[in-house]
Amino acid sequence: MGSALLSRYRNSLRFGSVFFTLNLKIYFFFCATICYITNIMKKIRIIVIEDNRLLRDGITDMINAQPDLRVVDDLEDNVKIETVILEKNPDIILIDLGLQSKNSLELVKSMKKNFPDVKFIVMDLFPVQEDIFEFVKAGASGFILKNAGVAEFLKTIRLVFQGEKILPSNLTNSLFTQIVHEAVNGPKEQLLIRSVRMTKRERQVIELVSDGLTNKEIGQKLHLSPYTIKSHVHNILEKLAMHNRIEIANYANTDNSFNDIRDSISLMDEDDN
Repeated sequence: MGSALLSRYRNSLRFGSVFFTLNLKIYFFFCATICYITNIMKKIRIIVIEDNRLLRDGITDMINAQPDLRVVDDLEDNVKIETVILEKNPDIILIDLGLQSKNSLELVKSMKKNFPDVKFIVMDLFPVQEDIFEFVKAGASGFILKNAGVAEFLKTIRLVFQGEKILPSNLTNSLFTQIVHEAVNGPKEQLLIRSVRMTKRERQVIELVSDGLTNKEIGQKLHLSPYTIKSHVHNILEKLAMHNRIEIANYANTDNSFNDIRDSISLMDEDDN
């Protein structure tokens, strides 16, 4: 009788041990699953829209190699994007500026209207300022140059996810950056005027360019070399987001532009060579 009870006791201990081990395994499996799901959910979810298959695959592989980024879908431009957004729930959409069968600008406008929380980053090789301005007004959060380095490419994605607006690096510190800022945050003309930082010499060059003088003629008047004047003209074009001397002259002779800001413009002393 005693041996039977002892046997039953041992069996119950063995069963309890097996049951405990099984529960422990289930517990650890459950924890691992939760950690895996949590890790996936923490990743920045991205959709890539690019009609060049080779480029699209390269971008996808580059992004998926990052621990905090994940391409949830990569698309050509001939699919119904709204359905994919609803299904994949992306944080960011990378979109080619020059899609062949769709208007990228109109696509960003409509998608931002229907999915306001999704952030759009536009990709292009050489975006012009007019395109950038229109895309920012449409709701794009950033631009990536297709010839950008990998580190810059990935940094742009992460900064946009954090809520920043990213422009191509060649446009930073120009007046165009301020113009885009005003387009996003509302017109504040006086604030925009005060944001223009022009040297006294640059203001002189603007006035002489508007009179139709060449670099050599301006240099003679200011006792500077034509190369120094050329450098000033280049800086003026960058700061004012312009393309040529005609635009500078038009800017200087417009009643509500240069004539109105010449007294309020921020001047910086400068030593010329």
